Amino acid sequence: MSNSVSSLGSSQITSQIDTVETRLDAPIKQLQTQETTDKAEISAWGAIQGTVSSLSTALAGISDVSTINNRTASTSTPGVVSATAANTASLGQYDLTSVTLAKAQEIYSPVLGAASAALGAGSGSQSLTFSLKSGKTETVSVGSGDLTLNGIAAAINKLGGGVTASVLGTADGARLVLQGSATGSSQAFSVSGTGALAQFDYSASAAGTVTLAQKAANASLSINGVPVTETSNTVNTAIPGVSLSLAASGSTTLTIGSSPGGIAGAVGAVATSLNAAIAEIAKETLYKPSTTTSSGSASSAQSGPLLGNFTASDLSNQLLTAVTGAAASGFSANAIGLSVSSTGAVSFNSETFATAYAQNPSGVIELVNQIYKSLHGATANALGSSGSNGSINAQTQGYQASVTSITSQITAMNTANNAQLKILVDEYSLAEAAATSAETTQAYLSIFTSTGSGSSKG
Repeated sequence: MSNSVSSLGSSQITSQIDTVETRLDAPIKQLQTQETTDKAEISAWGAIQGTVSSLSTALAGISDVSTINNRTASTSTPGVVSATAANTASLGQYDLTSVTLAKAQEIYSPVLGAASAALGAGSGSQSLTFSLKSGKTETVSVGSGDLTLNGIAAAINKLGGGVTASVLGTADGARLVLQGSATGSSQAFSVSGTGALAQFDYSASAAGTVTLAQKAANASLSINGVPVTETSNTVNTAIPGVSLSLAASGSTTLTIGSSPGGIAGAVGAVATSLNAAIAEIAKETLYKPSTTTSSGSASSAQSGPLLGNFTASDLSNQLLTAVTGAAASGFSANAIGLSVSSTGAVSFNSETFATAYAQNPSGVIELVNQIYKSLHGATANALGSSGSNGSINAQTQGYQASVTSITSQITAMNTANNAQLKILVDEYSLAEAAATSAETTQAYLSIFTSTGSGSSKG
C-alpha cells in the first residue's frame, strides 16, 4: 500500500483545462466560420445591389426616348440669329431675312454739372411721373436732400418700374439717362416733373431739353417671306418647337436637323452601368482554379462568396440577355453599337449608333425601348419596390437571419462553456486542497511511525 498522496502539478491542471476548453470551443469556431461566410455573402449582395441601383438610375434616361431631344439648330450667320430646337421641331430650312432688333426707349438730359451737385433749391420732396404707352403711370418722389443726378437715378431704380436710370459722365459734366426696362413699342414712355425735376419733362410731341436717343421698337423679321414681329429679341412661337434669339440686324438661313447625340448619350450611360453590374456579379461568383507555373510556383484556387448562387447567376443572365437577345425592325443590339464580349463585358460605340439612327431612326428607337423594358424588368425584380421584396433583399435577409441566429448560439454556448470551465476549475481547486491536506496529515503521522521503528531497534 502506498504511503504517499500525490497530486497533479499546476502545469498539468492548466493543460487539462486547456484541452477541455479547446473541445468546448470547437463547435463555436465552426459557427464563427459560417458567420464569416454569411457576412461575406451579405457584403457581396450589397455590392451587387449598388451597381444594379446605378443601372436602374441610368435606365430612367431611356424610359421615354421620345422626350430626348434629337434635333439640332444651326444658322449660316450665327452672329445674326442663334436658335435651339426641341424634339418636336420639324426638319427643314428657313430663310430669316430683314432681321431688326427690338429696342427699348432711351432719352438723356443735357449736361447738368457734377453728378453729385444739387440741381436746385426747394423744400420738401419733388417728383417725376412716368406715363407708359400701356396706360400705366409710375411716380418717383425725390427728397430735397437728394436733388442730384445720383440721387434721382437711385430713387428711380429703387422703384423698379418701367424705367431705369443711370448717370453718364462727360468732360463737361454729367447727364441723366432714362431707359425703358423692356423692349417693344408698347414700352414707350413720357416724363413730367415738379419743381427742379420739371427740366426732365419729355413727350414724343414736346421733347423740351431732353433728347430721344433711341425709340422703343418691336423686333421684326421675315421667315420664308412671312413677316413676324415680337416685342423682344426672343421669338418662341413663330416656328413650332424652335426658339430664336435675335442678336443683330441682317439675314441668315436656319437649318433644323436630326442628331442622335442625346439618345446616344443616354444609351451609353446605360451601357456603362450595365457593364459595371455584370462585372460585379462576375467578381462575386468568380472561380479561379489553382495554377502551377513552369518554374514550379503554385497559386491556390480562388472563389467569390457567391460562387454557385443561382440567384446571382440568373440575374447576370437576365441582364446579358436583355442586350444579346434584343431585336427589332431588322436591328440587333450589336447593329446599334451595343455589344457583349466573350467575357461578358458590355461596350457601346456611338458612331455605330449614329449610323444606324441615320438609316432608320424609328427602328433604333423601337429597339432601345425593347432593351429598356427587358433591363427595367430585371432590375425591378432584383431591387423590388415599395411593398414588394426584390430577390437581392430576399437573399440578404436570409443570410442576415442566419448571422443573427449564429450570434445567439455562440453567446449561449460561451455562457454554458464558461460555466462548465468554472466547475472544472473549482473541482481541481478542491482536489488540490484535499491532496495538500492529505499530504500534511501523512507527513505528521510519519513522525510517529519513524519514532516507533527506531525504539524497537534499540
